[in-house]
Amino acid sequence: MIDISVLYCDMETSSKPHRYGRVLKELKVAKHEAHDVAKSAKERRPVVVWNITRTCNLKCVHCYSDSENKKYTGELTTDEGKALIKDLSEFNIPALLLSGGEPLVRQDIFELAGYARSLGLHVVLSTNGTLITEDIARKIKESEFSYVGVSLDGMKPVNDKFRGVAGAFDRAMQGFRNLVNVGQKVGLRLTLTKQNVKDLRDIFNFIEEERINRACFYHLVPAGRGSDVVALTHQEERMAMDTILERTMDFHRRGLKTEILTVDNHCDGPYLYMKMLSADNDRANIVYDLLKWNGGGLYSSGVGIGCIDFVGNVHPDQFWMYHTLGNVRNRKFSEIWMDTSNPLMAGLKDRKSLLKGRCARCKWIDLCGGSFRVRADISTGDAWATDPACYLTDEEIGLGKSKLATQDTLR
Repeated sequence: MIDISVLYCDMETSSKPHRYGRVLKELKVAKHEAHDVAKSAKERRPVVVWNITRTCNLKCVHCYSDSENKKYTGELTTDEGKALIKDLSEFNIPALLLSGGEPLVRQDIFELAGYARSLGLHVVLSTNGTLITEDIARKIKESEFSYVGVSLDGMKPVNDKFRGVAGAFDRAMQGFRNLVNVGQKVGLRLTLTKQNVKDLRDIFNFIEEERINRACFYHLVPAGRGSDVVALTHQEERMAMDTILERTMDFHRRGLKTEILTVDNHCDGPYLYMKMLSADNDRANIVYDLLKWNGGGLYSSGVGIGCIDFVGNVHPDQFWMYHTLGNVRNRKFSEIWMDTSNPLMAGLKDRKSLLKGRCARCKWIDLCGGSFRVRADISTGDAWATDPACYLTDEEIGLGKSKLATQDTLR
């Protein structure tokens, strides 16, 4: 994740200590929302995405888990889930993200969340929002979810087409409002596509009007049904980033506290940094240091983010469902995660020397870290190849004449 609000606008957030290793200043948040300061990006435990069910009441065209509205067999039981949660707590993970499918279709979700909270875990909910009635919103708030991310894919007609169900937008909107009304921290999760990128300005207006606390803009990863979605061109990616940066700064200047992030393309970090340099922003060097500490892709999949699927299989991240590292029914997650006998896992934990092509020669390697390895693997069959979603030019990454000086001359 690239926290645009933190980097571009010097905003303090509850996740800044974990993501950038810095102590919060004058930020008062509830205990279940606060994160400890991470001592080292490389040594961080992973944020774990647990897909607690594959069943979903929608059928999104870009679903990485290829979920449908039907019952799937073999999902972890409540007791197995609690044993998993106990291991995750003892492993000191920073956060547990409950996802799906649609996690709210699972009847024991509040029992599982409550157990996780009793062990001191930060618990996050990723949902399509359509099942969040007033009663469910109250239960979410009472269960101390630190954050609820509601997925939308644009304004009403675009969203409903992507979600595969008429009325999905209106139902999600009611879910948003129910959460806001009970004081639950809630955010928008949106995957950037050709269908919604032209509506980005309206989406920011929507974020402001609906009093949404946080918005994460995801770059497409062509996994599951998402393999059939046409990705943005590099020029469209840059235009989207320009709009996101512009509107985030607009929010900041007007005193709005909405946190804006981009996800799944770490070249957003160097792009933001170059924008700050070109504008002679006096915080540019600070931002460089924060990005370098974080490491981007160097410490993402297989290090700082992991996934457990519906039946207990462990994956380097939620998009790498086709590569299994082990199953929590046979071995603890903590043991599987630290086992580097698997060549992919060993490579992900020390990937810098394995990178190829533009990523290997990029001058921003310590900031971007080669970005998203699963996208390279899906696109080329080689997990260490160039990430095809990198929209920076050869000149910008140091492979040609550049108008910008090299980093050595800037510091």
